[in-house]
Amino acid sequence: MGKSRLFRIFLILGSVFMILLIIIYWDDVGATHFYLHTTISGPHSSRLPPEGHAAPKQKSEEDRDGSFLSDIDAFVNQFLEGTPDPTEQVRGETPPGETHNQSSEKPEERFVPRREWKIHLTPIAIEKKQRQDSRKQMIHDLCSSNSSLDFPGKNRTFDDIPNKELDHLIVDDRHGIIYCYVPKVACTNWKRIMIVLSESLLVDGVPYQDPLDVPAELIHNSSLHFTFNKFWKRYGKFSRHLMKIKLKKYTKFLFVRDPFVRLISAYRNKLEQENEDFYKRFAVIMLKKYGNYSDPPASVVDAFAAGIRPTFSNFIQYLLDPDTEKAMPFNEHWRQMYRLCHPCQINYDFVGKLETLDEDAEHLLRILRVDNVVEFPPSHRNRTVSSWEQDWFANIPYESRKELYKLYEADFRLFGYSKPEKLLHE
Repeated sequence: MGKSRLFRIFLILGSVFMILLIIIYWDDVGATHFYLHTTISGPHSSRLPPEGHAAPKQKSEEDRDGSFLSDIDAFVNQFLEGTPDPTEQVRGETPPGETHNQSSEKPEERFVPRREWKIHLTPIAIEKKQRQDSRKQMIHDLCSSNSSLDFPGKNRTFDDIPNKELDHLIVDDRHGIIYCYVPKVACTNWKRIMIVLSESLLVDGVPYQDPLDVPAELIHNSSLHFTFNKFWKRYGKFSRHLMKIKLKKYTKFLFVRDPFVRLISAYRNKLEQENEDFYKRFAVIMLKKYGNYSDPPASVVDAFAAGIRPTFSNFIQYLLDPDTEKAMPFNEHWRQMYRLCHPCQINYDFVGKLETLDEDAEHLLRILRVDNVVEFPPSHRNRTVSSWEQDWFANIPYESRKELYKLYEADFRLFGYSKPEKLLHE
């Protein structure tokens, strides 16, 4: 073998090693800031400077940089696309009697080093599969360009979604799972599950194994959940590309709920009960604008002691007021579900509903093959149900009800909830 050929081989190997080193130790080498505002698509960037505004020397340097970054893009794409799919045996059940050789077990050991996936010999009930097919088909049909349903953001691409709007997508790399959490839809218990599966919280150096053992005050701690909006800090310019790879390979799920019942639940939990944070951020505004209180008490304790709190009617007025979202986006507890989870841009593998929570939770954990690792915690709390709607909306004018339905119509239709005709007609 000639010296020149050896030199070329060593040069290629050295380059590959340096690229991998940069990827693995991204934070340590300080490259994050360098790539923060560089799009992954290279030549398709929408941030290219106007022609004629850069000096020739500057342009040649940018060309060299673009060529270098494109080479890295190509390498990372090939490297990631060639990695084993951690969930390739999760979405489809292994046929009975099929055995795994040693090479097929290694990808599982890489993602689940502590426990094995559970293998079921009996098939999932056909009615459960049909239920999922129906829910996913509904979303697919209504997200198509031929659908009569129209709502903000329907036709945008995944790349068009701002980073800050991807903060509800929790990733578990150990098991190849992505969960989009929707507040007021059993998200506390599902977050418990994700903490146990990802082993993101330790006690005396040992991960929690029972979801109910996870301290209540830590469940919603954002530092325990690795969400898509955190990718840019860890992966820089590769973040969107990695998101797409994980969306393609991982099992993605969300749970939804009747939109009006979810609003009632949010009001009961955040505004009808003493909550200092929500009182100062939202209740005071509602009391001043819609409750005829020019100077409401400064604290929630004083307000509740005086019998002062926003009514459900005040809450609905707040939601329908066009000025509300001019000041800030809806809080996550009453923001539309499609705005939290982007079902027209993300092809979910499982769509659960709170109305069928127990069956859906059992079905999902079996699909993920982690039902030998965790059990979905039972819910003993007083859950808001749809039969209460008539009473809660009794004092809401019919025109306001119709406006509210229009505001949440996309959630009703995308997730298969019937239009509440009794509430909308006199």
